[in-house]
Amino acid sequence: MLADYQDPYSGRPLTKGELGCFLSHYNVWKEIVERGLKKSVVFEDDLRFEIFFKRRLMYLMKEMEKAKLDWDLIYIGRKRMQVDHPEKAVPGIRNLVEADYSYWTLAYALSLQGAKKLLDAKPFEKMLPVDEFLPVMYDKHPLPKYLELFEKRDLKAFSVEPLLIYPTHYTGEAGYVSDTETSTVWNNEKQKTDWDRAKSQKTREQVKIREAAQNLDVSHSPIGSASRDEL
Repeated sequence: MLADYQDPYSGRPLTKGELGCFLSHYNVWKEIVERGLKKSVVFEDDLRFEIFFKRRLMYLMKEMEKAKLDWDLIYIGRKRMQVDHPEKAVPGIRNLVEADYSYWTLAYALSLQGAKKLLDAKPFEKMLPVDEFLPVMYDKHPLPKYLELFEKRDLKAFSVEPLLIYPTHYTGEAGYVSDTETSTVWNNEKQKTDWDRAKSQKTREQVKIREAAQNLDVSHSPIGSASRDEL
């Protein structure tokens, strides 16, 4: 456990909710390795699918295989946090970019070698929230003090563009619930960690991607988006 962890935006310590979230993802990574699954898709439960989700994802995976892309993790749903410049499009593969600093683990594809890298990092010894840990592992976290905790940061991470999965609710909306933010400090049941989302710096900083930072040079697949997908 990383005793002095502080959220980059609110400054609060690790929460029990974040600890539980990490354990859930960790156990999935462990099962992937134990079962020798070459490719897996990991879903959280508070999400909604874009139309043609299954067809578009399968099309992308076929293009990646055809191009022989060496990959470890593909974000399918995320919150892009680096909003100053565009992410790099992957040549020869439509709807895919090299992932920069991102939040959320709504949904992602994970290869067997990627799962092994995450486990080999021994994250329990210096635990961060899972959506901070992943950008560290692909060397895109903005804070050097967290990068320095993990010597090997060679996870090959990409993102679908545009995304295929989004949250069911956003911060501040009616019905929004967060098991990670609305929690208690991991080692102190009496210290609650819910913060004023309407005024939070974290919310303000993740609202809008600058126009100059839009991923506009990404080529798109020929699959349309005019009707509902069958999951």
